[in-house]
Amino acid sequence: MKTTWRSASLAASAVAVLALTTACGSESGTSSSQNVGATAPAGGIAGVGVGSGVGSGVGSSASASATGGAAAQGSAAELEVSANGELGKILTDGTGKTLYRFDADTAEPPKSNCDGDCATAWPPVSADDISAGDGIDKSLLGEVTRTDGTKQLTVAGWPAYYYAKDAKAGDTTGQGVGNKWFALTPEGKKAKSGSSAESGTELAGLSVRKDANLGEIVVDKNGMTVYRFLKDKAWPEPVSNCNGACLEKWPAVAPVAFNETEGIQEKGYMNFTRSDGTKQQTINCSPIYTFSGDKSPGDINGQGVGGTWYAVAPNGKLVGAPAQ
Repeated sequence: MKTTWRSASLAASAVAVLALTTACGSESGTSSSQNVGATAPAGGIAGVGVGSGVGSGVGSSASASATGGAAAQGSAAELEVSANGELGKILTDGTGKTLYRFDADTAEPPKSNCDGDCATAWPPVSADDISAGDGIDKSLLGEVTRTDGTKQLTVAGWPAYYYAKDAKAGDTTGQGVGNKWFALTPEGKKAKSGSSAESGTELAGLSVRKDANLGEIVVDKNGMTVYRFLKDKAWPEPVSNCNGACLEKWPAVAPVAFNETEGIQEKGYMNFTRSDGTKQQTINCSPIYTFSGDKSPGDINGQGVGGTWYAVAPNGKLVGAPAQ
C-alpha cells in the first residue's frame, strides 16, 4: 500500500477519534485505521498460515507473548462477494476463504481484541496488497495496527479474520461461534442466517421502536428495551453506579459501532471503561442497560423500577421520568 494513503487517512482518523472522545471527556484509543481502497495491485495469494494450534473458539483478549511471537496472517489479495445459500452475500478472499468479524472488537475506532491463542484460531487478514473486487465499496476497506505491529484489514472499521477450522473454500464453520463470530457482509455487517439473509436485512445493534405507551424508545439488536439509571453520571465523563447484584439484574449494553445503529443521536455516542475494566455503551454520554425482567422483545417491565430506571429516547433522554 502507498504511504500517501496511510498519511492522509491517519490525519482523518485522528480528527474523528478526537471528536468522539472529547464529547463527554476523554476515552483513550490505541489503534489507528487507514483506508486501503483498491489502489494496491492484487498480488499472489498466500495461505492462511495458522500454525499447528487451534486455540479457543470464542477468542481471547490476552496479548501474544514475547516468546510466542506474532500470530500468522493470511493475505486476501482481491476480495470477492460470494453467495451463500444460508447466509446470503458474504466476503471471501481470492481463494474463496470466508472472512469474519468479532463482536468483542470495535469499529469506531477500529481495534482488534483477538491476540494470542485467539489469533491462532482466528488468523487476522493481512492488509497488504488488498484490492476490492466487483460489488465491494473500496472506501469501506481500511487497516488497523495490531499489538504486534502488523497491519490487519478492516471492513467498515471491523477487523477481518479467517477461521482455522474452515478447511476449504466456501466453508463457514466459524459462523456464530461463541455467539461472537460472524461472517462479514460486503458492507462490513454481520451475516445472518435464515430469513434475515434471504431478505437482506439485519437488525441494527441499537435502533428505535415506537411503543404504544412510551413513544419512541431505544432497543438493542434483539429488540429488548434499553434503560438508563438515574444514579449514573454523564458529565464530565460517563460513570456507572450499577455494579455487583445490580449489574446482574441490569446488564450493561456492550459497545455498538455507530454505523450499526438506526435513528440514534450521534452527539455524545461513545463507550467508556467501567470500574471492572469492561466497556459499556452510552447514548448522549449516559450509560445504557437492558433489564433481566424483560423476557420478550417489546417488554418494558423495567420502566420506572425503584423510581430510578427509565427507558431511553433516541437522543439519550429519560422517557417518563420525573422532571430533574
